[in-house]
Order: sequence, then C-alpha cells, then structure tokens
Amino acid sequence: MQSFTELSEELKEILLMAHHKRKIIKGTFLYQEGMHANELFIVESGLIQVSKIVPDGRELTLRMCSKGDLIGELSLFCLSPKYMMNAKVIESGEVLVIFKDELEEKLEQNHQLALELMKWISLQYRKTQTKFRDLVLHGKKGALYSTLIRLANSYGELSREGITIKVPLTNQELANFCGTSREVVNRMLGELRKIGILSIDKGIITIHSLSYLKKEIDCENCPLDICNIE
Repeated sequence: MQSFTELSEELKEILLMAHHKRKIIKGTFLYQEGMHANELFIVESGLIQVSKIVPDGRELTLRMCSKGDLIGELSLFCLSPKYMMNAKVIESGEVLVIFKDELEEKLEQNHQLALELMKWISLQYRKTQTKFRDLVLHGKKGALYSTLIRLANSYGELSREGITIKVPLTNQELANFCGTSREVVNRMLGELRKIGILSIDKGIITIHSLSYLKKEIDCENCPLDICNIE
C-alpha cells in the first residue's frame, strides 16, 4: 500500500522539514472537525484514529494512522480551510508538525512535486470513497465485511487457521469503522462465528474464509493501496 515512505526522496525531504515535534497523549485530539486547518502532520510514533461524526451522532472511523502516515492532507490547498475529520490519539506518541503556508510556498517553487503530492492526496480520497460505497451499497453487513477485509490487508498475518488480524479490536471500535452500533456488530460477528467464517480470542480476530466475505459483498478486488484501513 502507498504511504508517506513511498513518496519521492525530494518530496519527503520537503515534508520532513517540519517546524517542530509535538507530543500526543492518548485520549486527546490532534484536531477536531471544524477547526481551522493550518497544519499538516507526519506520525513519528503512536496511533491516531481519523473519523467522521455522521448526522445522527454516530462515529465513522475512516483511517488508523501510525508511524510514517501523513494526516491532515485532505484540508490542504483550500480557501479558509477547516479540518473535515476528527483525529483522536489512540496510543500516545509524537508527530512532526508542518505549517500549511510554508509547505505551499515550497510547492509553488516546484510544480512537479506539487503534482506528486496532489496525486497522493487523490489516493486518500479514493480510499474514503470506497468505504462510503460499501456502506451505501451493502448496508451494515457490507460495512463490516469490507472493514474485516481491509483490516486483513493492513494487519493480517497468515496462519494455519487463516488470516489473523494482529491488532486487538473491541466490538465498539469495529462498530465505529462501520458507522453502526455495537449491538449490530455483536450480532453479525456472532453469525460469522457460528458458521465458522471467523473466530475471536481476546479481541484478536482470525478470518478462516476471506473468500466468503468478498463474495458476500461482490468484492471488486481493489489494489492494496486502496483496500486498506490506513
């Protein structure tokens, strides 16, 4: 999957000319929806959940960002930009802080690098669009099944039992990825366990039949740089 580490060395050098580092504390927000967007962040350590609050008050998790990930990029290059998402710290760590105005000034001097960054930002839009597509076209089941597929692509390890997702998740956290309630996720996971599609041990999910999940939602087998949770 494409990440900050796969950008060109020249663009990475520009992005890494950060103004300063900032410590991030578990349970706090790096930024919240509606705040003025004048900073871009590169995760040095820790884990950050990027989410959107939908009109009825539910939370929809769109990305889980860890070391090397770029955050806040969707608000760049807009007049009077505001953050469109919430970025909550799940695990404490540090981020590099880049001022938007300084970055834009550097990119104005090198149009090729500006184009490269815009292509990278476009990829992030495509990821978000596919997640909303799954939710709209296939409902709650599609949202859960596609989330499990993305988690397998991002954090899965092959084992004799299938694909083990090496990140412990609560049912509430899964529900946030799906934009639904914990009770609905409990029921759907229970059904999948009953027919042997997956098993759960202390929050660790092992998928025994990824092909079943893909078939149920007419999976288009998108490339891994699109079909991931990051």
